[in-house]
Amino acid sequence: MSTTAPANELAVIKTAYGEMKIAFWPDVAPKTVANFKKLAREGFYDKTAFHRIISGFMVQGGCPNTKPGAKGMPGTGDPGYKVKAEFNAKPHVRGVISMARSSHPDSAGCQFFICHGDARFLDNQYTAFGQLVGGDDVLERIAKVPTKSGGGGEKSTPIDRVEVESVTIVAA
Repeated sequence: MSTTAPANELAVIKTAYGEMKIAFWPDVAPKTVANFKKLAREGFYDKTAFHRIISGFMVQGGCPNTKPGAKGMPGTGDPGYKVKAEFNAKPHVRGVISMARSSHPDSAGCQFFICHGDARFLDNQYTAFGQLVGGDDVLERIAKVPTKSGGGGEKSTPIDRVEVESVTIVAA
């Protein structure tokens, strides 16, 4: 009898712009998938925000520093631990969800991004762990949110908050 979680689960990312559904790839990133599901089930992602949006590239969220009243710079928070990278051959194309990280390969923890366009230059350098199976229109709406320059001069900080109301794990 297997003790691993069933592969036939989806994540539902509920935002003010609608819902996105993500199918997981536990065959290529089992620890990353398990970590994302664990955090979602604990409510870790609830009331966070997509804090980095680059249309044609990706939308990034999952930072606890984006919760209302949180201290710390958005984009720098983690769950208090890191997850070892699980680089794989899945291509970073529109709709793929992958783990955000710093320059160290094993520095991902909770932040993720969803590719809005092809980002093949990230292949085998970031842990891709699933893909959008519903809500491409929502991804499109989020990617079109007006942005301003934030830290470092990159024009990727949404002018209006793009809240992740909840992330739930449901049967596929």
